[in-house]
Amino acid sequence: MAHCCLIVDRSAMVRRVAARIVRELDFEITEAQTGREALDSCAAQVPHVVLLDWKSADMEAQGFIESLRDLASRQGVSMPTVLFCTAERSVDRIVAALKAGADEYIMKPFDSDIITAKFALAGLLSRDRTCAAA
Repeated sequence: MAHCCLIVDRSAMVRRVAARIVRELDFEITEAQTGREALDSCAAQVPHVVLLDWKSADMEAQGFIESLRDLASRQGVSMPTVLFCTAERSVDRIVAALKAGADEYIMKPFDSDIITAKFALAGLLSRDRTCAAA
């Protein structure tokens, strides 16, 4: 089984760019436009990592992370690594997301070097973990 990354962002362009970069890191990609779509996807297959826009159309990252934690617990699987993406430069916003359970953050706009570095910081490039099907 391949490593799985769920990319959650309102923007199709951001999802497309992130998917291209993350595929180059040998991850299988799933995409979602909203938090609800993302949680439904996770219910079917818990990914290894979630690349999460700070605020989707229907929920903020904190609510999504809490729901994802509950879902993983109910399914008896490990909580995915969560990297949240934001264009806001607010240190308070970054601290709030990390306190909510995000493992790392990525500032938008991002490129291949930034995503690769953040995946490495989060330990995602050295682990041998796979997706957990429900």
